Amino acid sequence: QVQFVESGGGLVQPGGSLRLSCTASGSIGNILAMGWYRQAPGKQRELVAHLTRRNNTNYADSVKGRFTISRDNAKNTMYLQMNSLKPEDTAVYYCYALSGEWGQGTQVTVSS
Repeated sequence: QVQFVESGGGLVQPGGSLRLSCTASGSIGNILAMGWYRQAPGKQRELVAHLTRRNNTNYADSVKGRFTISRDNAKNTMYLQMNSLKPEDTAVYYCYALSGEWGQGTQVTVSS
């Protein structure tokens, strides 16, 4: 069972960009699907982006055209490139695998 560590969160102004990374302790090449969820204060956790082993993707409507999910199996790392960030993107972002593993989360704050 792999463990995930997220990084790349922080404070950014509206319209800015961040790239989140999710690095696994082992190989991710055989993981069928991975993705990112987020949870804002007082709200339920919501799916942001999902990526299958065959590189099929799904995005929440709220992030389509702004966020891009990808994975580098050689580096055992998944990414979430976030552009044109909005204050409503503020949340803790978690990476997950379909097999049930979760990261500890990384805070993203979009504010001027």
